[in-house]
Amino acid sequence: MKLIIVVVQDQDSNKLLNALMDHNFRVTKLSSTGGFLKSGNTTFMIGTEDIRVDKALQVIRDNCKSRDQLVAPVSPMGGNADSFIPYPVEVEVGGATVFVVPVDQFHQF
Repeated sequence: MKLIIVVVQDQDSNKLLNALMDHNFRVTKLSSTGGFLKSGNTTFMIGTEDIRVDKALQVIRDNCKSRDQLVAPVSPMGGNADSFIPYPVEVEVGGATVFVVPVDQFHQF
């Protein structure tokens, strides 16, 4: 048995949740924040048999694509704001960060 932990951007979460449920994966969805842009994320916890891990990874790969997005940088705190020019910067967002960990025991009560 494996536990798959998946962190995705909020805008990808509903599509991924629906796809996982369509493929009969049991999913727990958690709200989370953090990362480079300090934007909302969603963390999924998926418990599955070892033989279904590859299928889960394929569903995640198919539904969470990275893309480029323009963001305005935050002005420097305590610095000289007069010389700061907030040009938008293109960054890569989206995709998924996935951890697959072994499960020693699994109980359902």
